[in-house]
Amino acid sequence: MLRLPSAELHLHIEGTLEPELIFELAGRNGIALPYAGLADLRDRYEFTDLQSFLDLYYSNMQVLRTEADFADMTRAYLRRAAAAGVRHAEIMMVPQAHLARGVALETCVNGVASALADSEAEFGVSTGLIAAFLRDRPAAEALQVLEALLAMDAPIIGIDLDSAEVGHPPGGFTEVYARAHAAGLKRIAHAGEEGPPEYVREALDLLGVDRIDHGIRCMEDEELVRRLVAGQVPLTVCPLSNVRLRAVDTLADHPLPAMLERGLNVSVNSDDPAYFGGYVDDNFSQLERTFGFSADQLATLAANSVRSAFLGEQRRDALLAGVGHWRAAQG
Repeated sequence: MLRLPSAELHLHIEGTLEPELIFELAGRNGIALPYAGLADLRDRYEFTDLQSFLDLYYSNMQVLRTEADFADMTRAYLRRAAAAGVRHAEIMMVPQAHLARGVALETCVNGVASALADSEAEFGVSTGLIAAFLRDRPAAEALQVLEALLAMDAPIIGIDLDSAEVGHPPGGFTEVYARAHAAGLKRIAHAGEEGPPEYVREALDLLGVDRIDHGIRCMEDEELVRRLVAGQVPLTVCPLSNVRLRAVDTLADHPLPAMLERGLNVSVNSDDPAYFGGYVDDNFSQLERTFGFSADQLATLAANSVRSAFLGEQRRDALLAGVGHWRAAQG
């Protein structure tokens, strides 16, 4: 399929660490990995739920030690994303996960930001950086890290709330989100993936979010669906991720077609592509193969991603024109 130009709005940069790069960075930093080799590591990429993924995810982060490590990881993603058709990416990084390992805030932020600074010139991909906070850690800790990010004038455009969702409702982070709002940052939260529809409602009502990551369980609540449609609240859906983490049994069971049919503002994203079997183009290709999506439906998903991005008018219009050109080329 001709690469569909789109924006990627739900991407954890730590989740782009491919096994080859993990071994390369481990060798660079003198770290002994608990794997027999690449094949052994790849064999562990079978997950029963979100927590089983997170255990491996955090273990592999140990190879990230220097600014150069973070920059190399980010450039590797940008190179692959550009090949996938991504023209704008809003990238999440989890500072708490690195601070807990003794890596300085400046090291992880500056490393990722240095690669993003040249991303449009080098890869044709405009970018934004989002600080994601761990919902299974204390909200006071997240607030402390946010204050540190603001004090260092970190080049972030917004904040997010991620990690293990069940048992960690969004409402505990109201103070963090109020502070972000006061600082002029965009507000996003993961909700309604493993957690119930009520978590989506809390993210909207208590955190004042501009965008919901995942949100697939909204389909269990008709009133919530109507609200999301009326407000055209962006939902950043990650189909292959949902399958790999058992949020849905198979791709054929995924609610994305029904969400699109209802008029929800859904886009397609890769989440943690190194772990979940595919980048954005892989997601689009498998959706097309599984559901027989038309060129119009695929173009709608791509246009939704662009309209839901935190972009200036000129860049948004240029990217929407690219989606239109792609659609016209399909005949």
